[in-house]
Amino acid sequence: MTAKTEKQKMLAGELYMAWDPILFEERKQARKWLREYNATDDDASELRTEMIRAFFGSCGDHPFIEPTFRCDYGYNIHVGNHFYANFDCVILDVCEVRIGDHCLMAPGVHLYTAKHPLDAKTRSSGVEDGAPITIGHHCWIGGGAIILPGVTIGDHVVIGAGSVVTKDIPSNVVAVGNPCKVIRELSKGDGTNEQ
Repeated sequence: MTAKTEKQKMLAGELYMAWDPILFEERKQARKWLREYNATDDDASELRTEMIRAFFGSCGDHPFIEPTFRCDYGYNIHVGNHFYANFDCVILDVCEVRIGDHCLMAPGVHLYTAKHPLDAKTRSSGVEDGAPITIGHHCWIGGGAIILPGVTIGDHVVIGAGSVVTKDIPSNVVAVGNPCKVIRELSKGDGTNEQ
């Protein structure tokens, strides 16, 4: 049995060395893509769509990301149809990020799959790990919200601005705060017919 590469460990959510030469080169290539994407003209929506399709792991119809955008690799990001991210979105995608159809992200939303060991000695060795993030269909993530590693957000969820999502959020709710907590269920009176 051959030993796993650092990239295989990273993708599996195991401890890995982030400064592995292959991963370093992939991050370098991602930063080149990000510089080019973030420098596109405002009227270059078709070019931006083509760039996102080529860069992300998978992409539905009509993705739109306002520059500036930041991520680690790009290939671990999977978005559904009609994905929209406003200015200053950050997705640290050392593990998979899966986002459903018709999801909207307000300015400054950050998704972090990257983790570091709690033990100081292990952390000082330079290893890190990660856990995937999943966001369902028809979600709205408010401005400045942060979603932490390993979190799953259900369908038809509204996350309030400034929230820090540390645990899973069920479908059909409004959740806010730090740490983010469900404050109520969505209903037909909220303009949804999915109840």
